[in-house]
Amino acid sequence: MAQAKINAKANEGRFCRSSSMADRSSRLLESLDQLELRVEALREAATAVEQEKEILLEMIHSIQNSQDMRQISDGEREELNLTANRLMGRTLTVEVSVETIRNPQQQESLKHATRIIDEVVSKFLDDLGNAKSHLMSLYSACSSEVPSGPVDQKFQSIVIGCALEDQKKIKRRLETLLRNIENSDKAIKLLEHSKGAGSKTLQQNAEGKFN
Repeated sequence: MAQAKINAKANEGRFCRSSSMADRSSRLLESLDQLELRVEALREAATAVEQEKEILLEMIHSIQNSQDMRQISDGEREELNLTANRLMGRTLTVEVSVETIRNPQQQESLKHATRIIDEVVSKFLDDLGNAKSHLMSLYSACSSEVPSGPVDQKFQSIVIGCALEDQKKIKRRLETLLRNIENSDKAIKLLEHSKGAGSKTLQQNAEGKFN
């Protein structure tokens, strides 16, 4: 009888210890789950800052190369460029880096996708129109919406092999390149229009002198 009581008490002690360890383990797991949410929130916030930095630099660069900047006095242009350069310098002081975890296959896919985009960019000066069409087909390969034009199927399969974060970055880079081309097209058209209007005015003035 006495031995039975001793055994029962020992079993009870083991049960209490096991129960306490299980509770402690559960609490630790819950804490780690909460921390994981905060880690992901941190990465998302840092990525948002990264994107904002890219957008700000692009906007400053766009203003500096805008048609409006060409149509103001030299003094005003110099003053505005000084302000733009100051803003660009302050923007560049913000250093944010979000490293993407990749397996070897994803690393190789990213290199391949980057190489394809770089090759298209290198042909900008030779044939801007063709380069733009090629970029649009690459962008369509990254879009989840129904594309309005041709899709580069090979590039699409490569991008699918990239990490999700890299897929988003590739799409953003293509968007930026297409916007830059669009802005360049507008600047060239405005410049040609200005030249045409100037030539027409000179011709009219010349004709007026002879009449």
